[in-house]
Amino acid sequence: MLAWPALAAAGLALAAGCSDSTALPGVDAAPVRVAPAVERTVPVEIRAIGNVEPITSVSVKPQVEGIIESVHFEEGSDVAPGDLLFSIDARPFQAALHQAEAALAQDTAQARFEAAQAERFAVLLSKGVASKEQYEQARSGADARLAAVRADQAAVEKARLELGYAEIRSPLRGRTGSLAVHPGDAVKAHETLLVVINQVAPIYVSFAVPEQQLAEIRARMAQGSVPVQARVRGQSEPGAQRAASAPAPGEPETGALSFIDNAVDRTTGTIRLKATFENADARLWPGEFVNVVMQIAEQRDAIVVPTQAVQQGQQGPFVFVVEGETAAVRPVTLGTSLGGESVVESGLRAGEPVVIDGQLRLAPGAKVRIVESGGGAPAAGTAATAGKPGA
Repeated sequence: MLAWPALAAAGLALAAGCSDSTALPGVDAAPVRVAPAVERTVPVEIRAIGNVEPITSVSVKPQVEGIIESVHFEEGSDVAPGDLLFSIDARPFQAALHQAEAALAQDTAQARFEAAQAERFAVLLSKGVASKEQYEQARSGADARLAAVRADQAAVEKARLELGYAEIRSPLRGRTGSLAVHPGDAVKAHETLLVVINQVAPIYVSFAVPEQQLAEIRARMAQGSVPVQARVRGQSEPGAQRAASAPAPGEPETGALSFIDNAVDRTTGTIRLKATFENADARLWPGEFVNVVMQIAEQRDAIVVPTQAVQQGQQGPFVFVVEGETAAVRPVTLGTSLGGESVVESGLRAGEPVVIDGQLRLAPGAKVRIVESGGGAPAAGTAATAGKPGA
């Protein structure tokens, strides 16, 4: 009896034109699993590798120099706008404020005195007792003192502002990174990095697609929101083959396309896109890579088969189709693949049973015995009776 590996080799050699061969004599029926080719509407998707980016990232730096007195948060914690992050030793700023307030009080009192003097000289001038020069000198002194008061007021405001800068608060809602300073460290205004805060909800996923798809994407975006899914790399997709012990695949994050770059990258011939995700449970993390799926259309009346049914031969992809009690080789043209299924552009009709397991035992015209079927095929131990549609 001819060995099964030899039959498989013969099957590949005859794949180009032997789909109508009769069953080989003297060979037992090979056990196979089958599933019907299904006609349905499938999404037209663009797939890419994306990178998670915070919508806003702030590098917190002090606006005054001094000594860090205390840190009011833990690394990696969530903060809200206005939350106190750092305290700088405020005593020098309090002293500067008191000094400015004292100077303001002194000049204010002096300004009142000199203003009164100017008024008295104005009266004396009107009576001819004082000269015009004396009056102008008194008036000038009063105006100068008033200008000094205004300068003192500005100095008080500046001192009060710097005292407020001794408390460093969060400018946004986000998550803190690692601490760059600790209590006792000296910091310089506008130079020393204290911590980086990233906004993680909502969040961006940035990815690139070939420029040939730009027109279709723009047309789809003009019609309304374009859904985008992001899945952390390493997670299985629903319908994909995985070990029995592997955990069930997690649901992807769902967002919408929100940005198309204003120029194509001439080096790579791609266009940069961004999608916005709510990311309420912080599943997407800044800096990580994700698998991106963007649906831009739907293909109606598509013929779909499980991806494991498709085999590769020297003449291209093919599938084994059960015709009566034998297997026939059917060359096919493939479209997109998604979720463990492949779209067949040509070569199959809806309802035809294709072999999804046991192909290594098959050759064109080989007898088959269906042991399991996803489309209501006979139970194990019975011969296949499914023929061509209408048989």
